[in-house]
Amino acid sequence: MKARIKEISEELKLVISGKTLDALLPPLLFAVVNGRYQLTVASILAIALALLLGIIRLTRKQPLRYALGGLVGVMFASGIAYFSNNAANYYLPKIVSSAVLVFSALVSIVLGKPMAALTSHLTRGWDLEWYWRKDVKPAYQEVTVIWFLFFLMRLALQVILFRRGDIVELAWTNTLLGLPFTIAGLILSYLYGIWRLRNLNGPSVEEHREGKPQPWEGQTRGF
Repeated sequence: MKARIKEISEELKLVISGKTLDALLPPLLFAVVNGRYQLTVASILAIALALLLGIIRLTRKQPLRYALGGLVGVMFASGIAYFSNNAANYYLPKIVSSAVLVFSALVSIVLGKPMAALTSHLTRGWDLEWYWRKDVKPAYQEVTVIWFLFFLMRLALQVILFRRGDIVELAWTNTLLGLPFTIAGLILSYLYGIWRLRNLNGPSVEEHREGKPQPWEGQTRGF
């Protein structure tokens, strides 16, 4: 059990390395402040917090990509909310992002090029031909279907809350269905994916690369 927990921990670090709260804290601050003060104050404070987090990363010589991404996202979302004079519009970019993920996952399933396989390929650099094998591809196709259902559920909740104009609920929904659910989803995807690969009895990445004949040991780690 300890070995499996360590394995999952290492896999998560590989996939979400550098992920911080930089993209989560400013939206929460925006929602809290907007409930007590004006939209302008909420926007300014959210941008200031995102900028502060970026400065902290810079002084600590930590990766800036998430801090900068969070700053740009907060500035863009704040601009939409400010110029439309509607605080709920702050979450429009996140709704659009969810819609894009739903569409991308669906298209990848229909085309037979599952998003889970493409994501794994970009993250790990494994041979793309391995993912398309008949004794490997079904595992990634099924995981992508799970992703699609999750993305669709999140989009539906976001749209419902957006139409209600409930800023606080939008903030907490985006937060809880963001990093926490992503981590949980990655763990479940990994466990299911490894189990499914074993049942498919296909070769591991190394066995495929080296052209080893059957019987194969199969993929025992990494998905």
